[in-house]
Amino acid sequence: MTTRRTFMGVAAGFAAALMGTTALAADVTLTLEHFLPAQANVPVQVLDVWADKIEAESGGRIEIERYPSMQLGGTPPELIDHVQDGIVDLGWTVVGYTPGRFPRTEVFELPFMVTDARAASYAYAKIFEEQMADEDFKDVKIIGTWVHGPGMFHTNKPVTKPEDLQGMKIRGGSRLVNDLLTRVGAEPIGMPVPAVSEALSKGVLDGTTIPWEVTPAVKVSELVSNHTEFEGPALYNLTFVLAMNKDKYESLDDDLKAIIDANSGVPFSIFAGGTQADADGPARQIAVDRGNNIITVSQADAEAAWAPITAPIYETWVADMNAKGIDGQALIDEAKQLMSEYTPDMDTWGK
Repeated sequence: MTTRRTFMGVAAGFAAALMGTTALAADVTLTLEHFLPAQANVPVQVLDVWADKIEAESGGRIEIERYPSMQLGGTPPELIDHVQDGIVDLGWTVVGYTPGRFPRTEVFELPFMVTDARAASYAYAKIFEEQMADEDFKDVKIIGTWVHGPGMFHTNKPVTKPEDLQGMKIRGGSRLVNDLLTRVGAEPIGMPVPAVSEALSKGVLDGTTIPWEVTPAVKVSELVSNHTEFEGPALYNLTFVLAMNKDKYESLDDDLKAIIDANSGVPFSIFAGGTQADADGPARQIAVDRGNNIITVSQADAEAAWAPITAPIYETWVADMNAKGIDGQALIDEAKQLMSEYTPDMDTWGK
């Protein structure tokens, strides 16, 4: 009798636990994939924060499984197709990994175009709503659009002026940065960020263009000791999207769609870009603490030495856009106007 009662008690406990688990199970499980290690700044400070907020606001009805470092397979340039084709439900990626596919985004990747990541992310999100949602990104649901902080050079020898790059093999951050590198006599090497560490350590690269923020994740300050940053407008910026499979979004109940929508668009984009830029400072301090050589090019020197090189890049880009039926100069003018409109009180997401 005692044994039977014990068994029944255990069975009842197991059944109760099972019922509790069932009651707590999510209605929807979404997969989120990206290319950085899980401990990198963007996953920890942006993607996880967003995903946790979605889970909390849905009362646990939405669960978001996170897969860093392309754990579900493929390469970073394939991420946007993984989202579009439903291989993953959500993906965060660098738009420039598929050069030419989303042409309007490049307005924020032009050299010396962006001074503030929050202002640029605001402008990017506004132009996305007006021009890109039904054109460039019509095949996916976009959650956020943003840029990182100032892009810069990290090299195995000092770079203070354009001619110092002559003959160097540099990982380019975008199609337009590669154009700049070619114009100064460097050899641009295209590769996703995760490949930079090995390429630097093996001498495949003499340097790379990335913002300070991502340098700890790929150990750049340990692999090269020279860093060239610019006062005023950034040498370059890259554009990002957090994208969702359109069919998956449409399959959600209306109240769950509303939660996704409330955490998408301009406010989230400003938060994401600003948070990513804020991580530049701590990452820069790592290089300072190591005693690395940090070169700061003044805005006056940048305008004198670099502007003559970058001006033709603007002219070529405008011509390229015009050939695609896009008014390139109008896009530049609108981006600058929108960036000038940004004020800190627009940064409201999560507050």
